[in-house]
Amino acid sequence: MNPVLNLSAGDWWQLFEHFASLSLLAVGGAITTAPDMHRYLVDELGWLSDSQFTSSIALAQAAPGPNILFVALMGWNIGLNAGSQAALWLQGALALMGVLIAMLGIMLPSSILTYTATRWAHQHREKRGIRAFKAGMAPIVIALLMATGWLLTVSHDHPGTDWPLYVLTLVSTLVVWRTRIHLLWLIGLGAVLGGLGWV
Repeated sequence: MNPVLNLSAGDWWQLFEHFASLSLLAVGGAITTAPDMHRYLVDELGWLSDSQFTSSIALAQAAPGPNILFVALMGWNIGLNAGSQAALWLQGALALMGVLIAMLGIMLPSSILTYTATRWAHQHREKRGIRAFKAGMAPIVIALLMATGWLLTVSHDHPGTDWPLYVLTLVSTLVVWRTRIHLLWLIGLGAVLGGLGWV
């Protein structure tokens, strides 16, 4: 069941601030901050249900276009939850406001930082510290992606009976790590197995 919210202007500002702070931590993309988004939006504030959270990520990953769309879907769902007992036009307006606030929060700080840092790093690309920083970021990105994958796996509805989901996650991880099979084949396989009801 989706939460019914009564959000004030301060709550919307709090949402913007949280996404803005996560924007600066989104090394490897916004998806790496999904565990903290879950902690904040689902566990701490209760602005999204577990199913809304995981559905936002799944839909954005399956849809063509940038993966950052999951943030827009979370903002949309927060807005819908806030306007769930209002007129239809107000529900739509709050949903659009949620999209705008979430996307500005996640995009603006990181875009400014990336533009500034990239210009500076390009001017100093031969320095040892710059090369070391680039090499050191790879394991951090991998660890953040693994944390996101783990969160999406364990937040499934029936963790005790969903052992095939765990097996699929483990096999997919090993295939990505050890082979050069394109990731879209694994996504397609997961969709087929899900469509057949096996996971």
